Amino acid sequence: MDDATKQKLKDDLKLSRPEMEMIATERVADISKEFKEGFKFLSDYPKSITFFGSTMSVEGDPYYESARTLSGRLVKELGYSIVSGGGPGIMEAADRGAYEAGGDSLGLLINLPNQQPTNPYITKSIGFHYFFARKVCLTFGAEVFVFFPGGFGTLDEFYEIITLIQTQKIESVPIICVGSEYWNKVKDFMHKEMLERGFIAPEHVDLFTITDSHDEIIEMVRKIPVRISIPLSARA
Repeated sequence: MDDATKQKLKDDLKLSRPEMEMIATERVADISKEFKEGFKFLSDYPKSITFFGSTMSVEGDPYYESARTLSGRLVKELGYSIVSGGGPGIMEAADRGAYEAGGDSLGLLINLPNQQPTNPYITKSIGFHYFFARKVCLTFGAEVFVFFPGGFGTLDEFYEIITLIQTQKIESVPIICVGSEYWNKVKDFMHKEMLERGFIAPEHVDLFTITDSHDEIIEMVRKIPVRISIPLSARA
């Protein structure tokens, strides 16, 4: 935590209740604005696939090259826009594949105290201050979620999305996990530590698909109906 952030926290502790309420109102307005702008940004690209994965993967790494190739095929063969967090690693690989294929590579960036590194393959981007607003927009409207191996952030996004599908808070959107040697271990953990203890139901282990075959993924995506986007002006 830098000195400026520490000082801000100290200052916040000195605020009166009316001052706290005023700041809360301002922040709610900022959050609402981020959601509206994010949804508007994505509504211009109604046919999209969101990629998730490690920020540490680099060119030449098998996962990087797989994401790059798969993204390019989804653009060329099926006409999808590619959405990512706009950073390095798998995000860069996905954006790069779309960019090289002549498609749309959309970056949903996060504003950080230390500037977030962005990749040079984004064709259009939008910035967010709040992580949760960005996360909602990363999942908004996508026909498919593609997950490559990653760290805490990747697993956080993975578990959040399957929880939303499990609880029927969002539509049952295909979740495709590439990198079977990684994701099979995650699935084994679910079987041994969740399913066998009765924490989840058998069907919950089947909420996602693990495959390394790009041809299989292309055929899966080809069969998915594109959801009809409702214009923002028509929404309540």
